[in-house]
Amino acid sequence: MTSIPLIGEAVAVAAEPRLAGAKIGVVTFPGTLDDRDAARAVRLAGGTAVSLWHADSELGDVDAVIIPGGFSYGDYLRAGAISRFAPLMSKIIDAANSDAKLPVLGICNGFQILTESHLLPGSMIKNDHLKFICRDQTLRVENANTAWTVDYTDGQEIIVPLKNQDGQYIADEKTLDALEAEGRVVFRYVGFNPNGSRRDIAGISNAAGNVVGLMPHPEHAVEAGFGPESLNGEPRDTDGLGFFTSVLTKIVGGDK
Repeated sequence: MTSIPLIGEAVAVAAEPRLAGAKIGVVTFPGTLDDRDAARAVRLAGGTAVSLWHADSELGDVDAVIIPGGFSYGDYLRAGAISRFAPLMSKIIDAANSDAKLPVLGICNGFQILTESHLLPGSMIKNDHLKFICRDQTLRVENANTAWTVDYTDGQEIIVPLKNQDGQYIADEKTLDALEAEGRVVFRYVGFNPNGSRRDIAGISNAAGNVVGLMPHPEHAVEAGFGPESLNGEPRDTDGLGFFTSVLTKIVGGDK
């Protein structure tokens, strides 16, 4: 089953026939909010979005998986703690750690689920100001060599929406030093740290680069007229689209 677009039909901005065959699974948990937005982003990038339910016992033949944002299980216990034990998560963990290295992107609550699943190190706690925050956020691309960032360049700055209350990324100093040394800090907050995350970290990857967790929401910046406002006359409303074109490029074997 494929998700229904939020408004009308999503038309790919880069409609390459070779990309349409790439199937990107989008997982829905009880309390997920942004699954349809993520599916729409996949379609706008040129791929095929496939809906996955948290209680599914199989991943099917998807080529990558997105765990979208929201408040799965109401963030009971702590954000992502219950979702980590969903039947489908065991399949995602196995596939991400397999020789095939299934690409997995966790956005916001998805990032929290990835840390709870130990696919990514560290943890997410309440924002340091203890309030929900929603704003357009500037990010710097620190690693453009992951499955989800190859269509960006190292040092590039992008603007995407951010909305969270448990967005503070923490880890011990040894883990933080290792992430820095191994180039696994993928995105960093620029100009303003919205939640107190250690070392301004907004997103990280696993060692292989197929699993990426990100706190801001690139799926809300994929379509002209429906994303962050222009900056100095330069449109920024599609800055998030590169996440979704990147993984499609990787899947079909294209070059950066």
